[in-house]
Amino acid sequence: MTPFGPACFVLVLYLSAVSSRPTGVHLRNMESFIEAVQEVEASTPGLSALDLLRALRKTAGHDDAMTTHFLGESHNISGSEVLERAILNASSFSFFDKAIHHTVTDRGEERGVVLAPDGTTVALAPLLLGIELGLKAKVEGSSPDGIFPVTLGRRLGLTFLSLQDFPASVRLGPNGCWDDVERPKVYKLSRHATLATDAIINGGMDGLILGTELSRPAAPSPALSDILRGFYIFTLQEQGLDAAAAHISPKRRELSKSLLESTDLHSSVMETLALVWKLEKTEWIALDTGVGKAVKDGLQEFVHKYWDCPQIIPRCQWGAKPQRGTPVPLSLPLQYLYVHHTYLPSSPCLSFPNCSRNMRSMQRFHQEDRGWEDIGYSFVVGSDGYIYEGRGWTYRGTHTRGRNSVGYGVAVIGNYTASLPSRHATRLLRDRLAQCAVDGGALAANFSVLGHRQVVNYTTCPGDAFFAEIKTWKHFRE
Repeated sequence: MTPFGPACFVLVLYLSAVSSRPTGVHLRNMESFIEAVQEVEASTPGLSALDLLRALRKTAGHDDAMTTHFLGESHNISGSEVLERAILNASSFSFFDKAIHHTVTDRGEERGVVLAPDGTTVALAPLLLGIELGLKAKVEGSSPDGIFPVTLGRRLGLTFLSLQDFPASVRLGPNGCWDDVERPKVYKLSRHATLATDAIINGGMDGLILGTELSRPAAPSPALSDILRGFYIFTLQEQGLDAAAAHISPKRRELSKSLLESTDLHSSVMETLALVWKLEKTEWIALDTGVGKAVKDGLQEFVHKYWDCPQIIPRCQWGAKPQRGTPVPLSLPLQYLYVHHTYLPSSPCLSFPNCSRNMRSMQRFHQEDRGWEDIGYSFVVGSDGYIYEGRGWTYRGTHTRGRNSVGYGVAVIGNYTASLPSRHATRLLRDRLAQCAVDGGALAANFSVLGHRQVVNYTTCPGDAFFAEIKTWKHFRE
C-alpha cells in the first residue's frame, strides 16, 4: 500500500457515505465544506493537511499538466480497485467532487464554488491548490515556486488572450448571485463567463495568501479544516477590521496586492503562458503576436477591478427588492461625492448577515415610509470590509435633495455624531471607492467631497465627528 493509502481509503468511504445522504444536506457554502473536511480528519487521526489535499485533488481530477508540473501527480491508488470504483462510480459522485470541480453550465450556473460567510463567492480549486503548494514547499524546505501560475497566472493569461478583442470591462469576471444566501444551492452568473470569474479570482487570491503564509518555515502545520476556519470564519469586534486578525477573507484584495505588487506581473503572466504552451502544446499562444499587449491591457483591468476597487456586494446578494418605476440614468462623469451616515441603523455592521439586514431595512424604510422608488444611496459602506450596492454607478439616487443628478451619495452604516467609523471603513470610501470611480470614468478627476449638511439645511448628517474627519480629505470643498 502507498504511504497515502489509508488516508485515501477513509476519504472514499466517507465520500460514499456523503453521496447516500438526502439531497440538500450539504449546502454550497464554506461552512458545509469545512464540516465535510473535518469529518474526514476526525475519522483518520494524524491525517496531515497535505495528504488530504492530495486526495481531494485526485477526487476532483485536477491532475492537469500545469498542476502536476508544480505539485506532482496526486495519489497513486492503482493498488486499490475498491477505491477506484468508489471515485469513478456515478452513483457515488461525491459531495467533494461536486464542490471542487469547477465548471460553468450553458445556463450560466457556476459550479465548484461556495458562498463564504463574508458574502463573497470562492472557487475551491485554486484555493486548495495554493494551500497544497504552500504546504509542499514547507515540507521540502523550498520556496513556493509556481504558486502564482497555479492560483492566478494561468487563468488570467488565458482569459486575457481569449478575450483580447473584447472591451476591457468584460475580459474578467463576472460576479453572480446565489438563489438563497441562507441555503445556497445555485450560483448564477450575471453575464457570460470568462475563464477568470470573480469566484476563480477570489479563490486564487485566497490560495496565494494562505499558501504563501503556510510555506514559511516557522508557520504552524494545522489541519486543513483549521486553516480554512481561521481564514473564513471569524467574529469582528466593534472596531471592525481595524482590530481583526492579519489573514481573513475580507482582506484578500489588500493582502494579495501586498504579495504581488512588487513583482513584475507582466513578466510573470508571460512566463506562465510560455509554460502553458510548452506543457499543453497550445499553439495559438505562440503564434499570436499580440500576446504581450493583450496581457498588458488585461493586467491593467485586473489591477483596477480587483486591487484598486473595493469588493462591492451586489443588490441581489443582500436581498434587494426590485426598484419601483423606471431608473433614471446618470450622465457621467459626476462632479460630486456626498458623504452621509445612516444615523439609523446607529451601530456599525460587522458581518455580511448584519449588513444585509441593515440594507433591507433601509430599502424598506425608503420605499414604504418615504415613498421613494428604491434605497436612496448610491453605495453603502459596512464595517465588515465591504461596500454594498444601492442605486449603483449608473442610476440616479435619492440621497441629497436637489443634487442627486450631479453626485453619488455614499453612506457609512452607523451614527457618527460623537464617534468615527473604523479606519478601514473610512479608507474604503475615501481612498478606494472614490479612486475606483475616477479610474472607471464615473467621477471627474477633480471631484469634490461634500458632507450632506453642506447642501441640505435641515440635517446634521454625516454627524459632527465624521464631518470633522471628512474636512481633512484631499477633495473636500467648503
